[in-house]
Amino acid sequence: MRFRRFLLAEKNASDHTAAGYTQDLAQFAGFRWGDDAAAPFEWSRVTPEDARSFLMAVSKDGARAATVRRKLASLRTFYRHLVREGGIAANPFDGLRGPKMPKALPKVLSEEETARFLRGPCEELEERRRGSAPLAPQDEYSLLRDAALFETLYSTGCRIAEVTPLVWRQIGFENGSVIVTGKGRKQRLCILGRPALAELERLRSAAESTFDAAGPESNVFLSAHGLPFTPREAERRMKRWLARAGLPADLTPHKLRHSFATHLLDGGADLRSVQEMLGHSSLATTQIYTHVSIGRLRDVYHHAHPRA
Repeated sequence: MRFRRFLLAEKNASDHTAAGYTQDLAQFAGFRWGDDAAAPFEWSRVTPEDARSFLMAVSKDGARAATVRRKLASLRTFYRHLVREGGIAANPFDGLRGPKMPKALPKVLSEEETARFLRGPCEELEERRRGSAPLAPQDEYSLLRDAALFETLYSTGCRIAEVTPLVWRQIGFENGSVIVTGKGRKQRLCILGRPALAELERLRSAAESTFDAAGPESNVFLSAHGLPFTPREAERRMKRWLARAGLPADLTPHKLRHSFATHLLDGGADLRSVQEMLGHSSLATTQIYTHVSIGRLRDVYHHAHPRA
C-alpha cells in the first residue's frame, strides 16, 4: 500500500515499524467499519469523535499506555499523509493526547550478576570439552556464539536487533569497534571491549571451520544450522544462561543495554557520552539512567559537599 511505501521511503522507518503502523491502521478500520468491512474505506468520514472513541476502547481493553500512544502516533501519521496527498482536508487525530506514561525505572543487573551471566556459555563449553561424550562442532559453535553475542551486547549497549544482523566486515578488530545500524537506519560507531573482541575472534574461527562462513559479508551470528540468528532465538538462549546464573527468567537482552548504561554512569562516564553510545537522539531519554545510578550520585555528594 502507498502508506507503507511512504513510511519506508520518506520516513525512513524500519520494516518492523511499518508493519506495526499498518497493523494499527487495520485495527482502526475494523473498529470504525466492522471487522467484515473491506477496503477501500472512506477515511474522510472519520471524525475526531471516532478517533477519541477508538483510543478509549483500546485503553478499556487493557492496552498499556505505550501501546495506546503508539496507535495514536500511527493514525496521526497516516492522516497527515492523507492531508499532504490531498485526500482529506483535516486530520481527526490532531489535538488528541495519549495517556501519560508511567515513570518506571529500567531493571538492571549488578556488575557481579552481569559477570556471572556472561561466564555461562564459556563455563559450559569447558565442562563439555572435559566430558566423556564428544562435543559436536555445531554445539561448540552455539556456545561460542552465545558467549560472543552477549559479550557484544553488554560491551556496546546495542539493541538486540542492531547486533543480530551484523556481518564480519562491520567488526573492527584492529581498533576495537563495530558499526551498527540503529533506529531510523542511522549508523553509529560502538566500542568493543577486550572480552567481546576475544570471543568474536573465537567465534570467527569456529564459523570458518564449522560452516565455512567467515567472509566479510557472512553473518557474524548463525544458528546451529548455519542460518542467520534472530532476536527471538537470542531471547530463548538468554533464558538458558539466566537459569544457569540463578537470575530471573523474565530478563531480556534489552536489560543488558540498561545495565551497560547504568554501569558506565556508575563508573563516572558523562551523560552525553552515554547518550552517543546508546544512539539516543534526545538527552532526556538517557537521563532515566541517572535515577538508576542515584547511589553513585549520593556517594559523590557525600564526598564533595561541605555540609553533607
